[in-house]
Amino acid sequence: MPVDAQMFPARAVISTEALEHNLNRVRQRITGEKIMAIIKADAYGHGMWRCAQAFSRAGADYLGVAQLAEAVVLARRARQESVQLPPIFSWIFDDSADLCEALELGIELSVGTPWALRKLEETLEYSTRPARIHIAVDTGMSREGFAPAELPNATRTLARLEQTGRVTVVGVWSHLACADTSDTTTTHEQIKRFRSAIDVVHAGGVEAPLEHLAASGGALWYPEARFAMVRPGILLYGLSPEPAKETAEQIGLIPAMRLESSVIAERTIPAGQGVSYGHTFVSDSEMKVGIVPLGYADGIPRHASNVCEVLVGGRRARIRGRVCMDQCVVELPEGAGVESRVVMWGDPGRGEPGVWEWAEKMGTIGYEITTRLASRVPRVDE
Repeated sequence: MPVDAQMFPARAVISTEALEHNLNRVRQRITGEKIMAIIKADAYGHGMWRCAQAFSRAGADYLGVAQLAEAVVLARRARQESVQLPPIFSWIFDDSADLCEALELGIELSVGTPWALRKLEETLEYSTRPARIHIAVDTGMSREGFAPAELPNATRTLARLEQTGRVTVVGVWSHLACADTSDTTTTHEQIKRFRSAIDVVHAGGVEAPLEHLAASGGALWYPEARFAMVRPGILLYGLSPEPAKETAEQIGLIPAMRLESSVIAERTIPAGQGVSYGHTFVSDSEMKVGIVPLGYADGIPRHASNVCEVLVGGRRARIRGRVCMDQCVVELPEGAGVESRVVMWGDPGRGEPGVWEWAEKMGTIGYEITTRLASRVPRVDE
C-alpha cells in the first residue's frame, strides 16, 4: 500500500536532468549505435515511469524491461495517459503470462527457449496483433537464450511464422558475462559466438537486423560488441558498472538519486554504552548520537552497520551499531542535532557518500544499493 509521501520521514530525490545527461553521455561514448535504455527493476530503484519519460525525451530508441509484468504496467500507463514512448522490449516471463495482452500493447518479446517458442505459437492463434520478436541466444552466460544446437530449428520455426505475417523477427541478442571484469578472453569469445549465431539465423532465412549484445560494460569498453544497438543500464543512473576500470566521474556521469532524511532524536551517551541490537558498537568516550528513520525495511542493508558513513548537517558521520528494521543510529558531528539533514548516499562530487562507496564497504556492488531501496520510500523529483 503506498504511503503518504508528505508524512514519510525520508525520500529518494531523483534528478531527471541527470538521467537525460547520462543518456547523452553514453551517446557520446558510442559510435552511432541505437540505444536501448534499460529501466528494469523499477528503473534500478529510481521509478520506472519517471525514467521512461526522461529517457524518451533524451532520444532513447528502445526501453528495456526485464519482467514482462513491469513492461505491461508501463505500456498500460503510457496508453492511458496518451504518452508516446519508444518501443518496449521485455525478456522474462513464464508459461502463465498473458502474451496476448503484451502483443496488443505493442511490447516486443524475447524468445530463447523451445517452450517459449511453443507458447508464442499458441498465443498467435488467439492474438489479433502480430508479434515482434527478438531471438535470444546463449553465447556463454548460461542463462537466457537458445543453445547452439537448438538455434537452427528455432530459426526455421520463426522463419515459417514470419511467412504467415503473424511474426516479425526484429532482432537477435545475447548478454556478456565478463564485460566489467579484467577477463577479456571470455568477452571476445562471446562476441565470436554471437557472430556465429547471427550467421545461423541469417542462414535459416531470418534477417533479424537489430543485433544487440552489449550492456553498460560492453558498450563502454568493447566497441566490437556494440553491433546495431547497446543496452546501457547502470550508466544511465550515474553509476559506473565497475569503478576499478573507470569511475563515474571519469565517464562524465551524474548520480541521479540522493537518499535523504533527517535526525529525529538525539542523545548523549556515556563511555562504555552499547548502541542498538547486540551492542556491536560500544562507545569508548562520551558521544552524541542521532536517530535516522531509515532501516533495512527501507533497503538500508544491515551490512552497513558500523561501516558506512552518511552526511549529517554537511559533515560525515558513521552509522553506529546495527541497522534496525525502520531506523539506524549515527554518531552526530559537532553542531548537528534534531532536524539536521541526513544524506545516506548521493553525489560524491558534492561531498556526499556515493553508492559505490557504500557497496565496497559491504562487499557488494552499486547495483544492489539502489535496486533494493524499498517502495515505501517516496521517490520525488529534484
